[in-house]
Amino acid sequence: MALIRLGFGRQHLYLLRRRSFLLSKLIAVVFAVLLFCEFLIYYLVIFRCDWPEVKTPAHNSGQETLKAMFLADTHLLGEIRGHWLDKLRREWQMERAFQTALWLLQPEVVFILGDIFDEGKWSSPQAWADDVERFQKIFRHPRHVLLKVVAGNHDIGFHYHFVMVNSVALEGDGCNLCSEAEAEIIEISHKLNCSREQEHHSSRCTDEQPLPASAPVLLQHFPLYRRSDANCSGDDAAPLEERDIPFKERYDALSREASQKLLWWLRPRLVLSGHTHSACEVLHGAGTMEISVPSFSWRNRNNPSFIMGMLTPTEYALAKCYLPYENTVLATYCVAVGFLAVLTLAHFKLLASPLLFGWNLLRKLKTT
Repeated sequence: MALIRLGFGRQHLYLLRRRSFLLSKLIAVVFAVLLFCEFLIYYLVIFRCDWPEVKTPAHNSGQETLKAMFLADTHLLGEIRGHWLDKLRREWQMERAFQTALWLLQPEVVFILGDIFDEGKWSSPQAWADDVERFQKIFRHPRHVLLKVVAGNHDIGFHYHFVMVNSVALEGDGCNLCSEAEAEIIEISHKLNCSREQEHHSSRCTDEQPLPASAPVLLQHFPLYRRSDANCSGDDAAPLEERDIPFKERYDALSREASQKLLWWLRPRLVLSGHTHSACEVLHGAGTMEISVPSFSWRNRNNPSFIMGMLTPTEYALAKCYLPYENTVLATYCVAVGFLAVLTLAHFKLLASPLLFGWNLLRKLKTT
């Protein structure tokens, strides 16, 4: 009887050890997958991004170069349409991507080209305050990094060699906000013209504080007028079935009139915009290049990205940095779930060991 009890005790202890070993393996796999999908993958992907090189003439080699990041359409969900799981997943993705990019790339300034929030035009004061607090947490940054935000149609000056325009206010219908925005643009245009003409000592510019004598970079949410995305290409351009859909003026893009005014008044060397959630390069009339920056959020596209720019007062160079693809992360989780299921079934002998299965299969092949 004592031997039977001893044998039973040993068997029970053996089963407990096997179960604890299985539990340890399951926890280790889960931890490793979470660590990879929620942290390491951002470092592995963004580490491959490099700042572009600005080609400057030899006599201008002493020009100051600015490292700038441009991203767009983060669309932080609010209390009206935002499911808690959707908010948690997509906001964590943006936070990890942004914080990783700051740590690895060390930009000097970050521009967000509008649509920070998804429900800014409907939010109550308290909901708006909560959304702003979440935004400040997600896009927190060191004091030496400057963060500038351009207003978008879901949200509601001049800096260095950038002109940031509230393109939502360029409806041309005479509203107070529109009139103020247009007046400010005209004033900046006058200052820029005076800076360009300072060598001619124009009498119109005697009282003006001179700005840098260089063509500005125009930053706005809405793209300048274009008929559609038909001429856009690339992995992060609009889907093929959507590229030929005509754009609506003042909805998908600025009106033709507002676009012509901006190009005429400001004469920018480069335009960066958002709103479409997809990438596009458009060359406007006077040879001005416009870059549409894709969305930064998985909620709007599977392959989000941002633009890295090296800028001097006269030159610029741009490069694109892709973030982890959402389907890659989801596929990794699916594979991990399948592996855990196989591991559990094999432990309880409900599934043959993969090595044993392979050995038996090999023996059968030899005998045939």
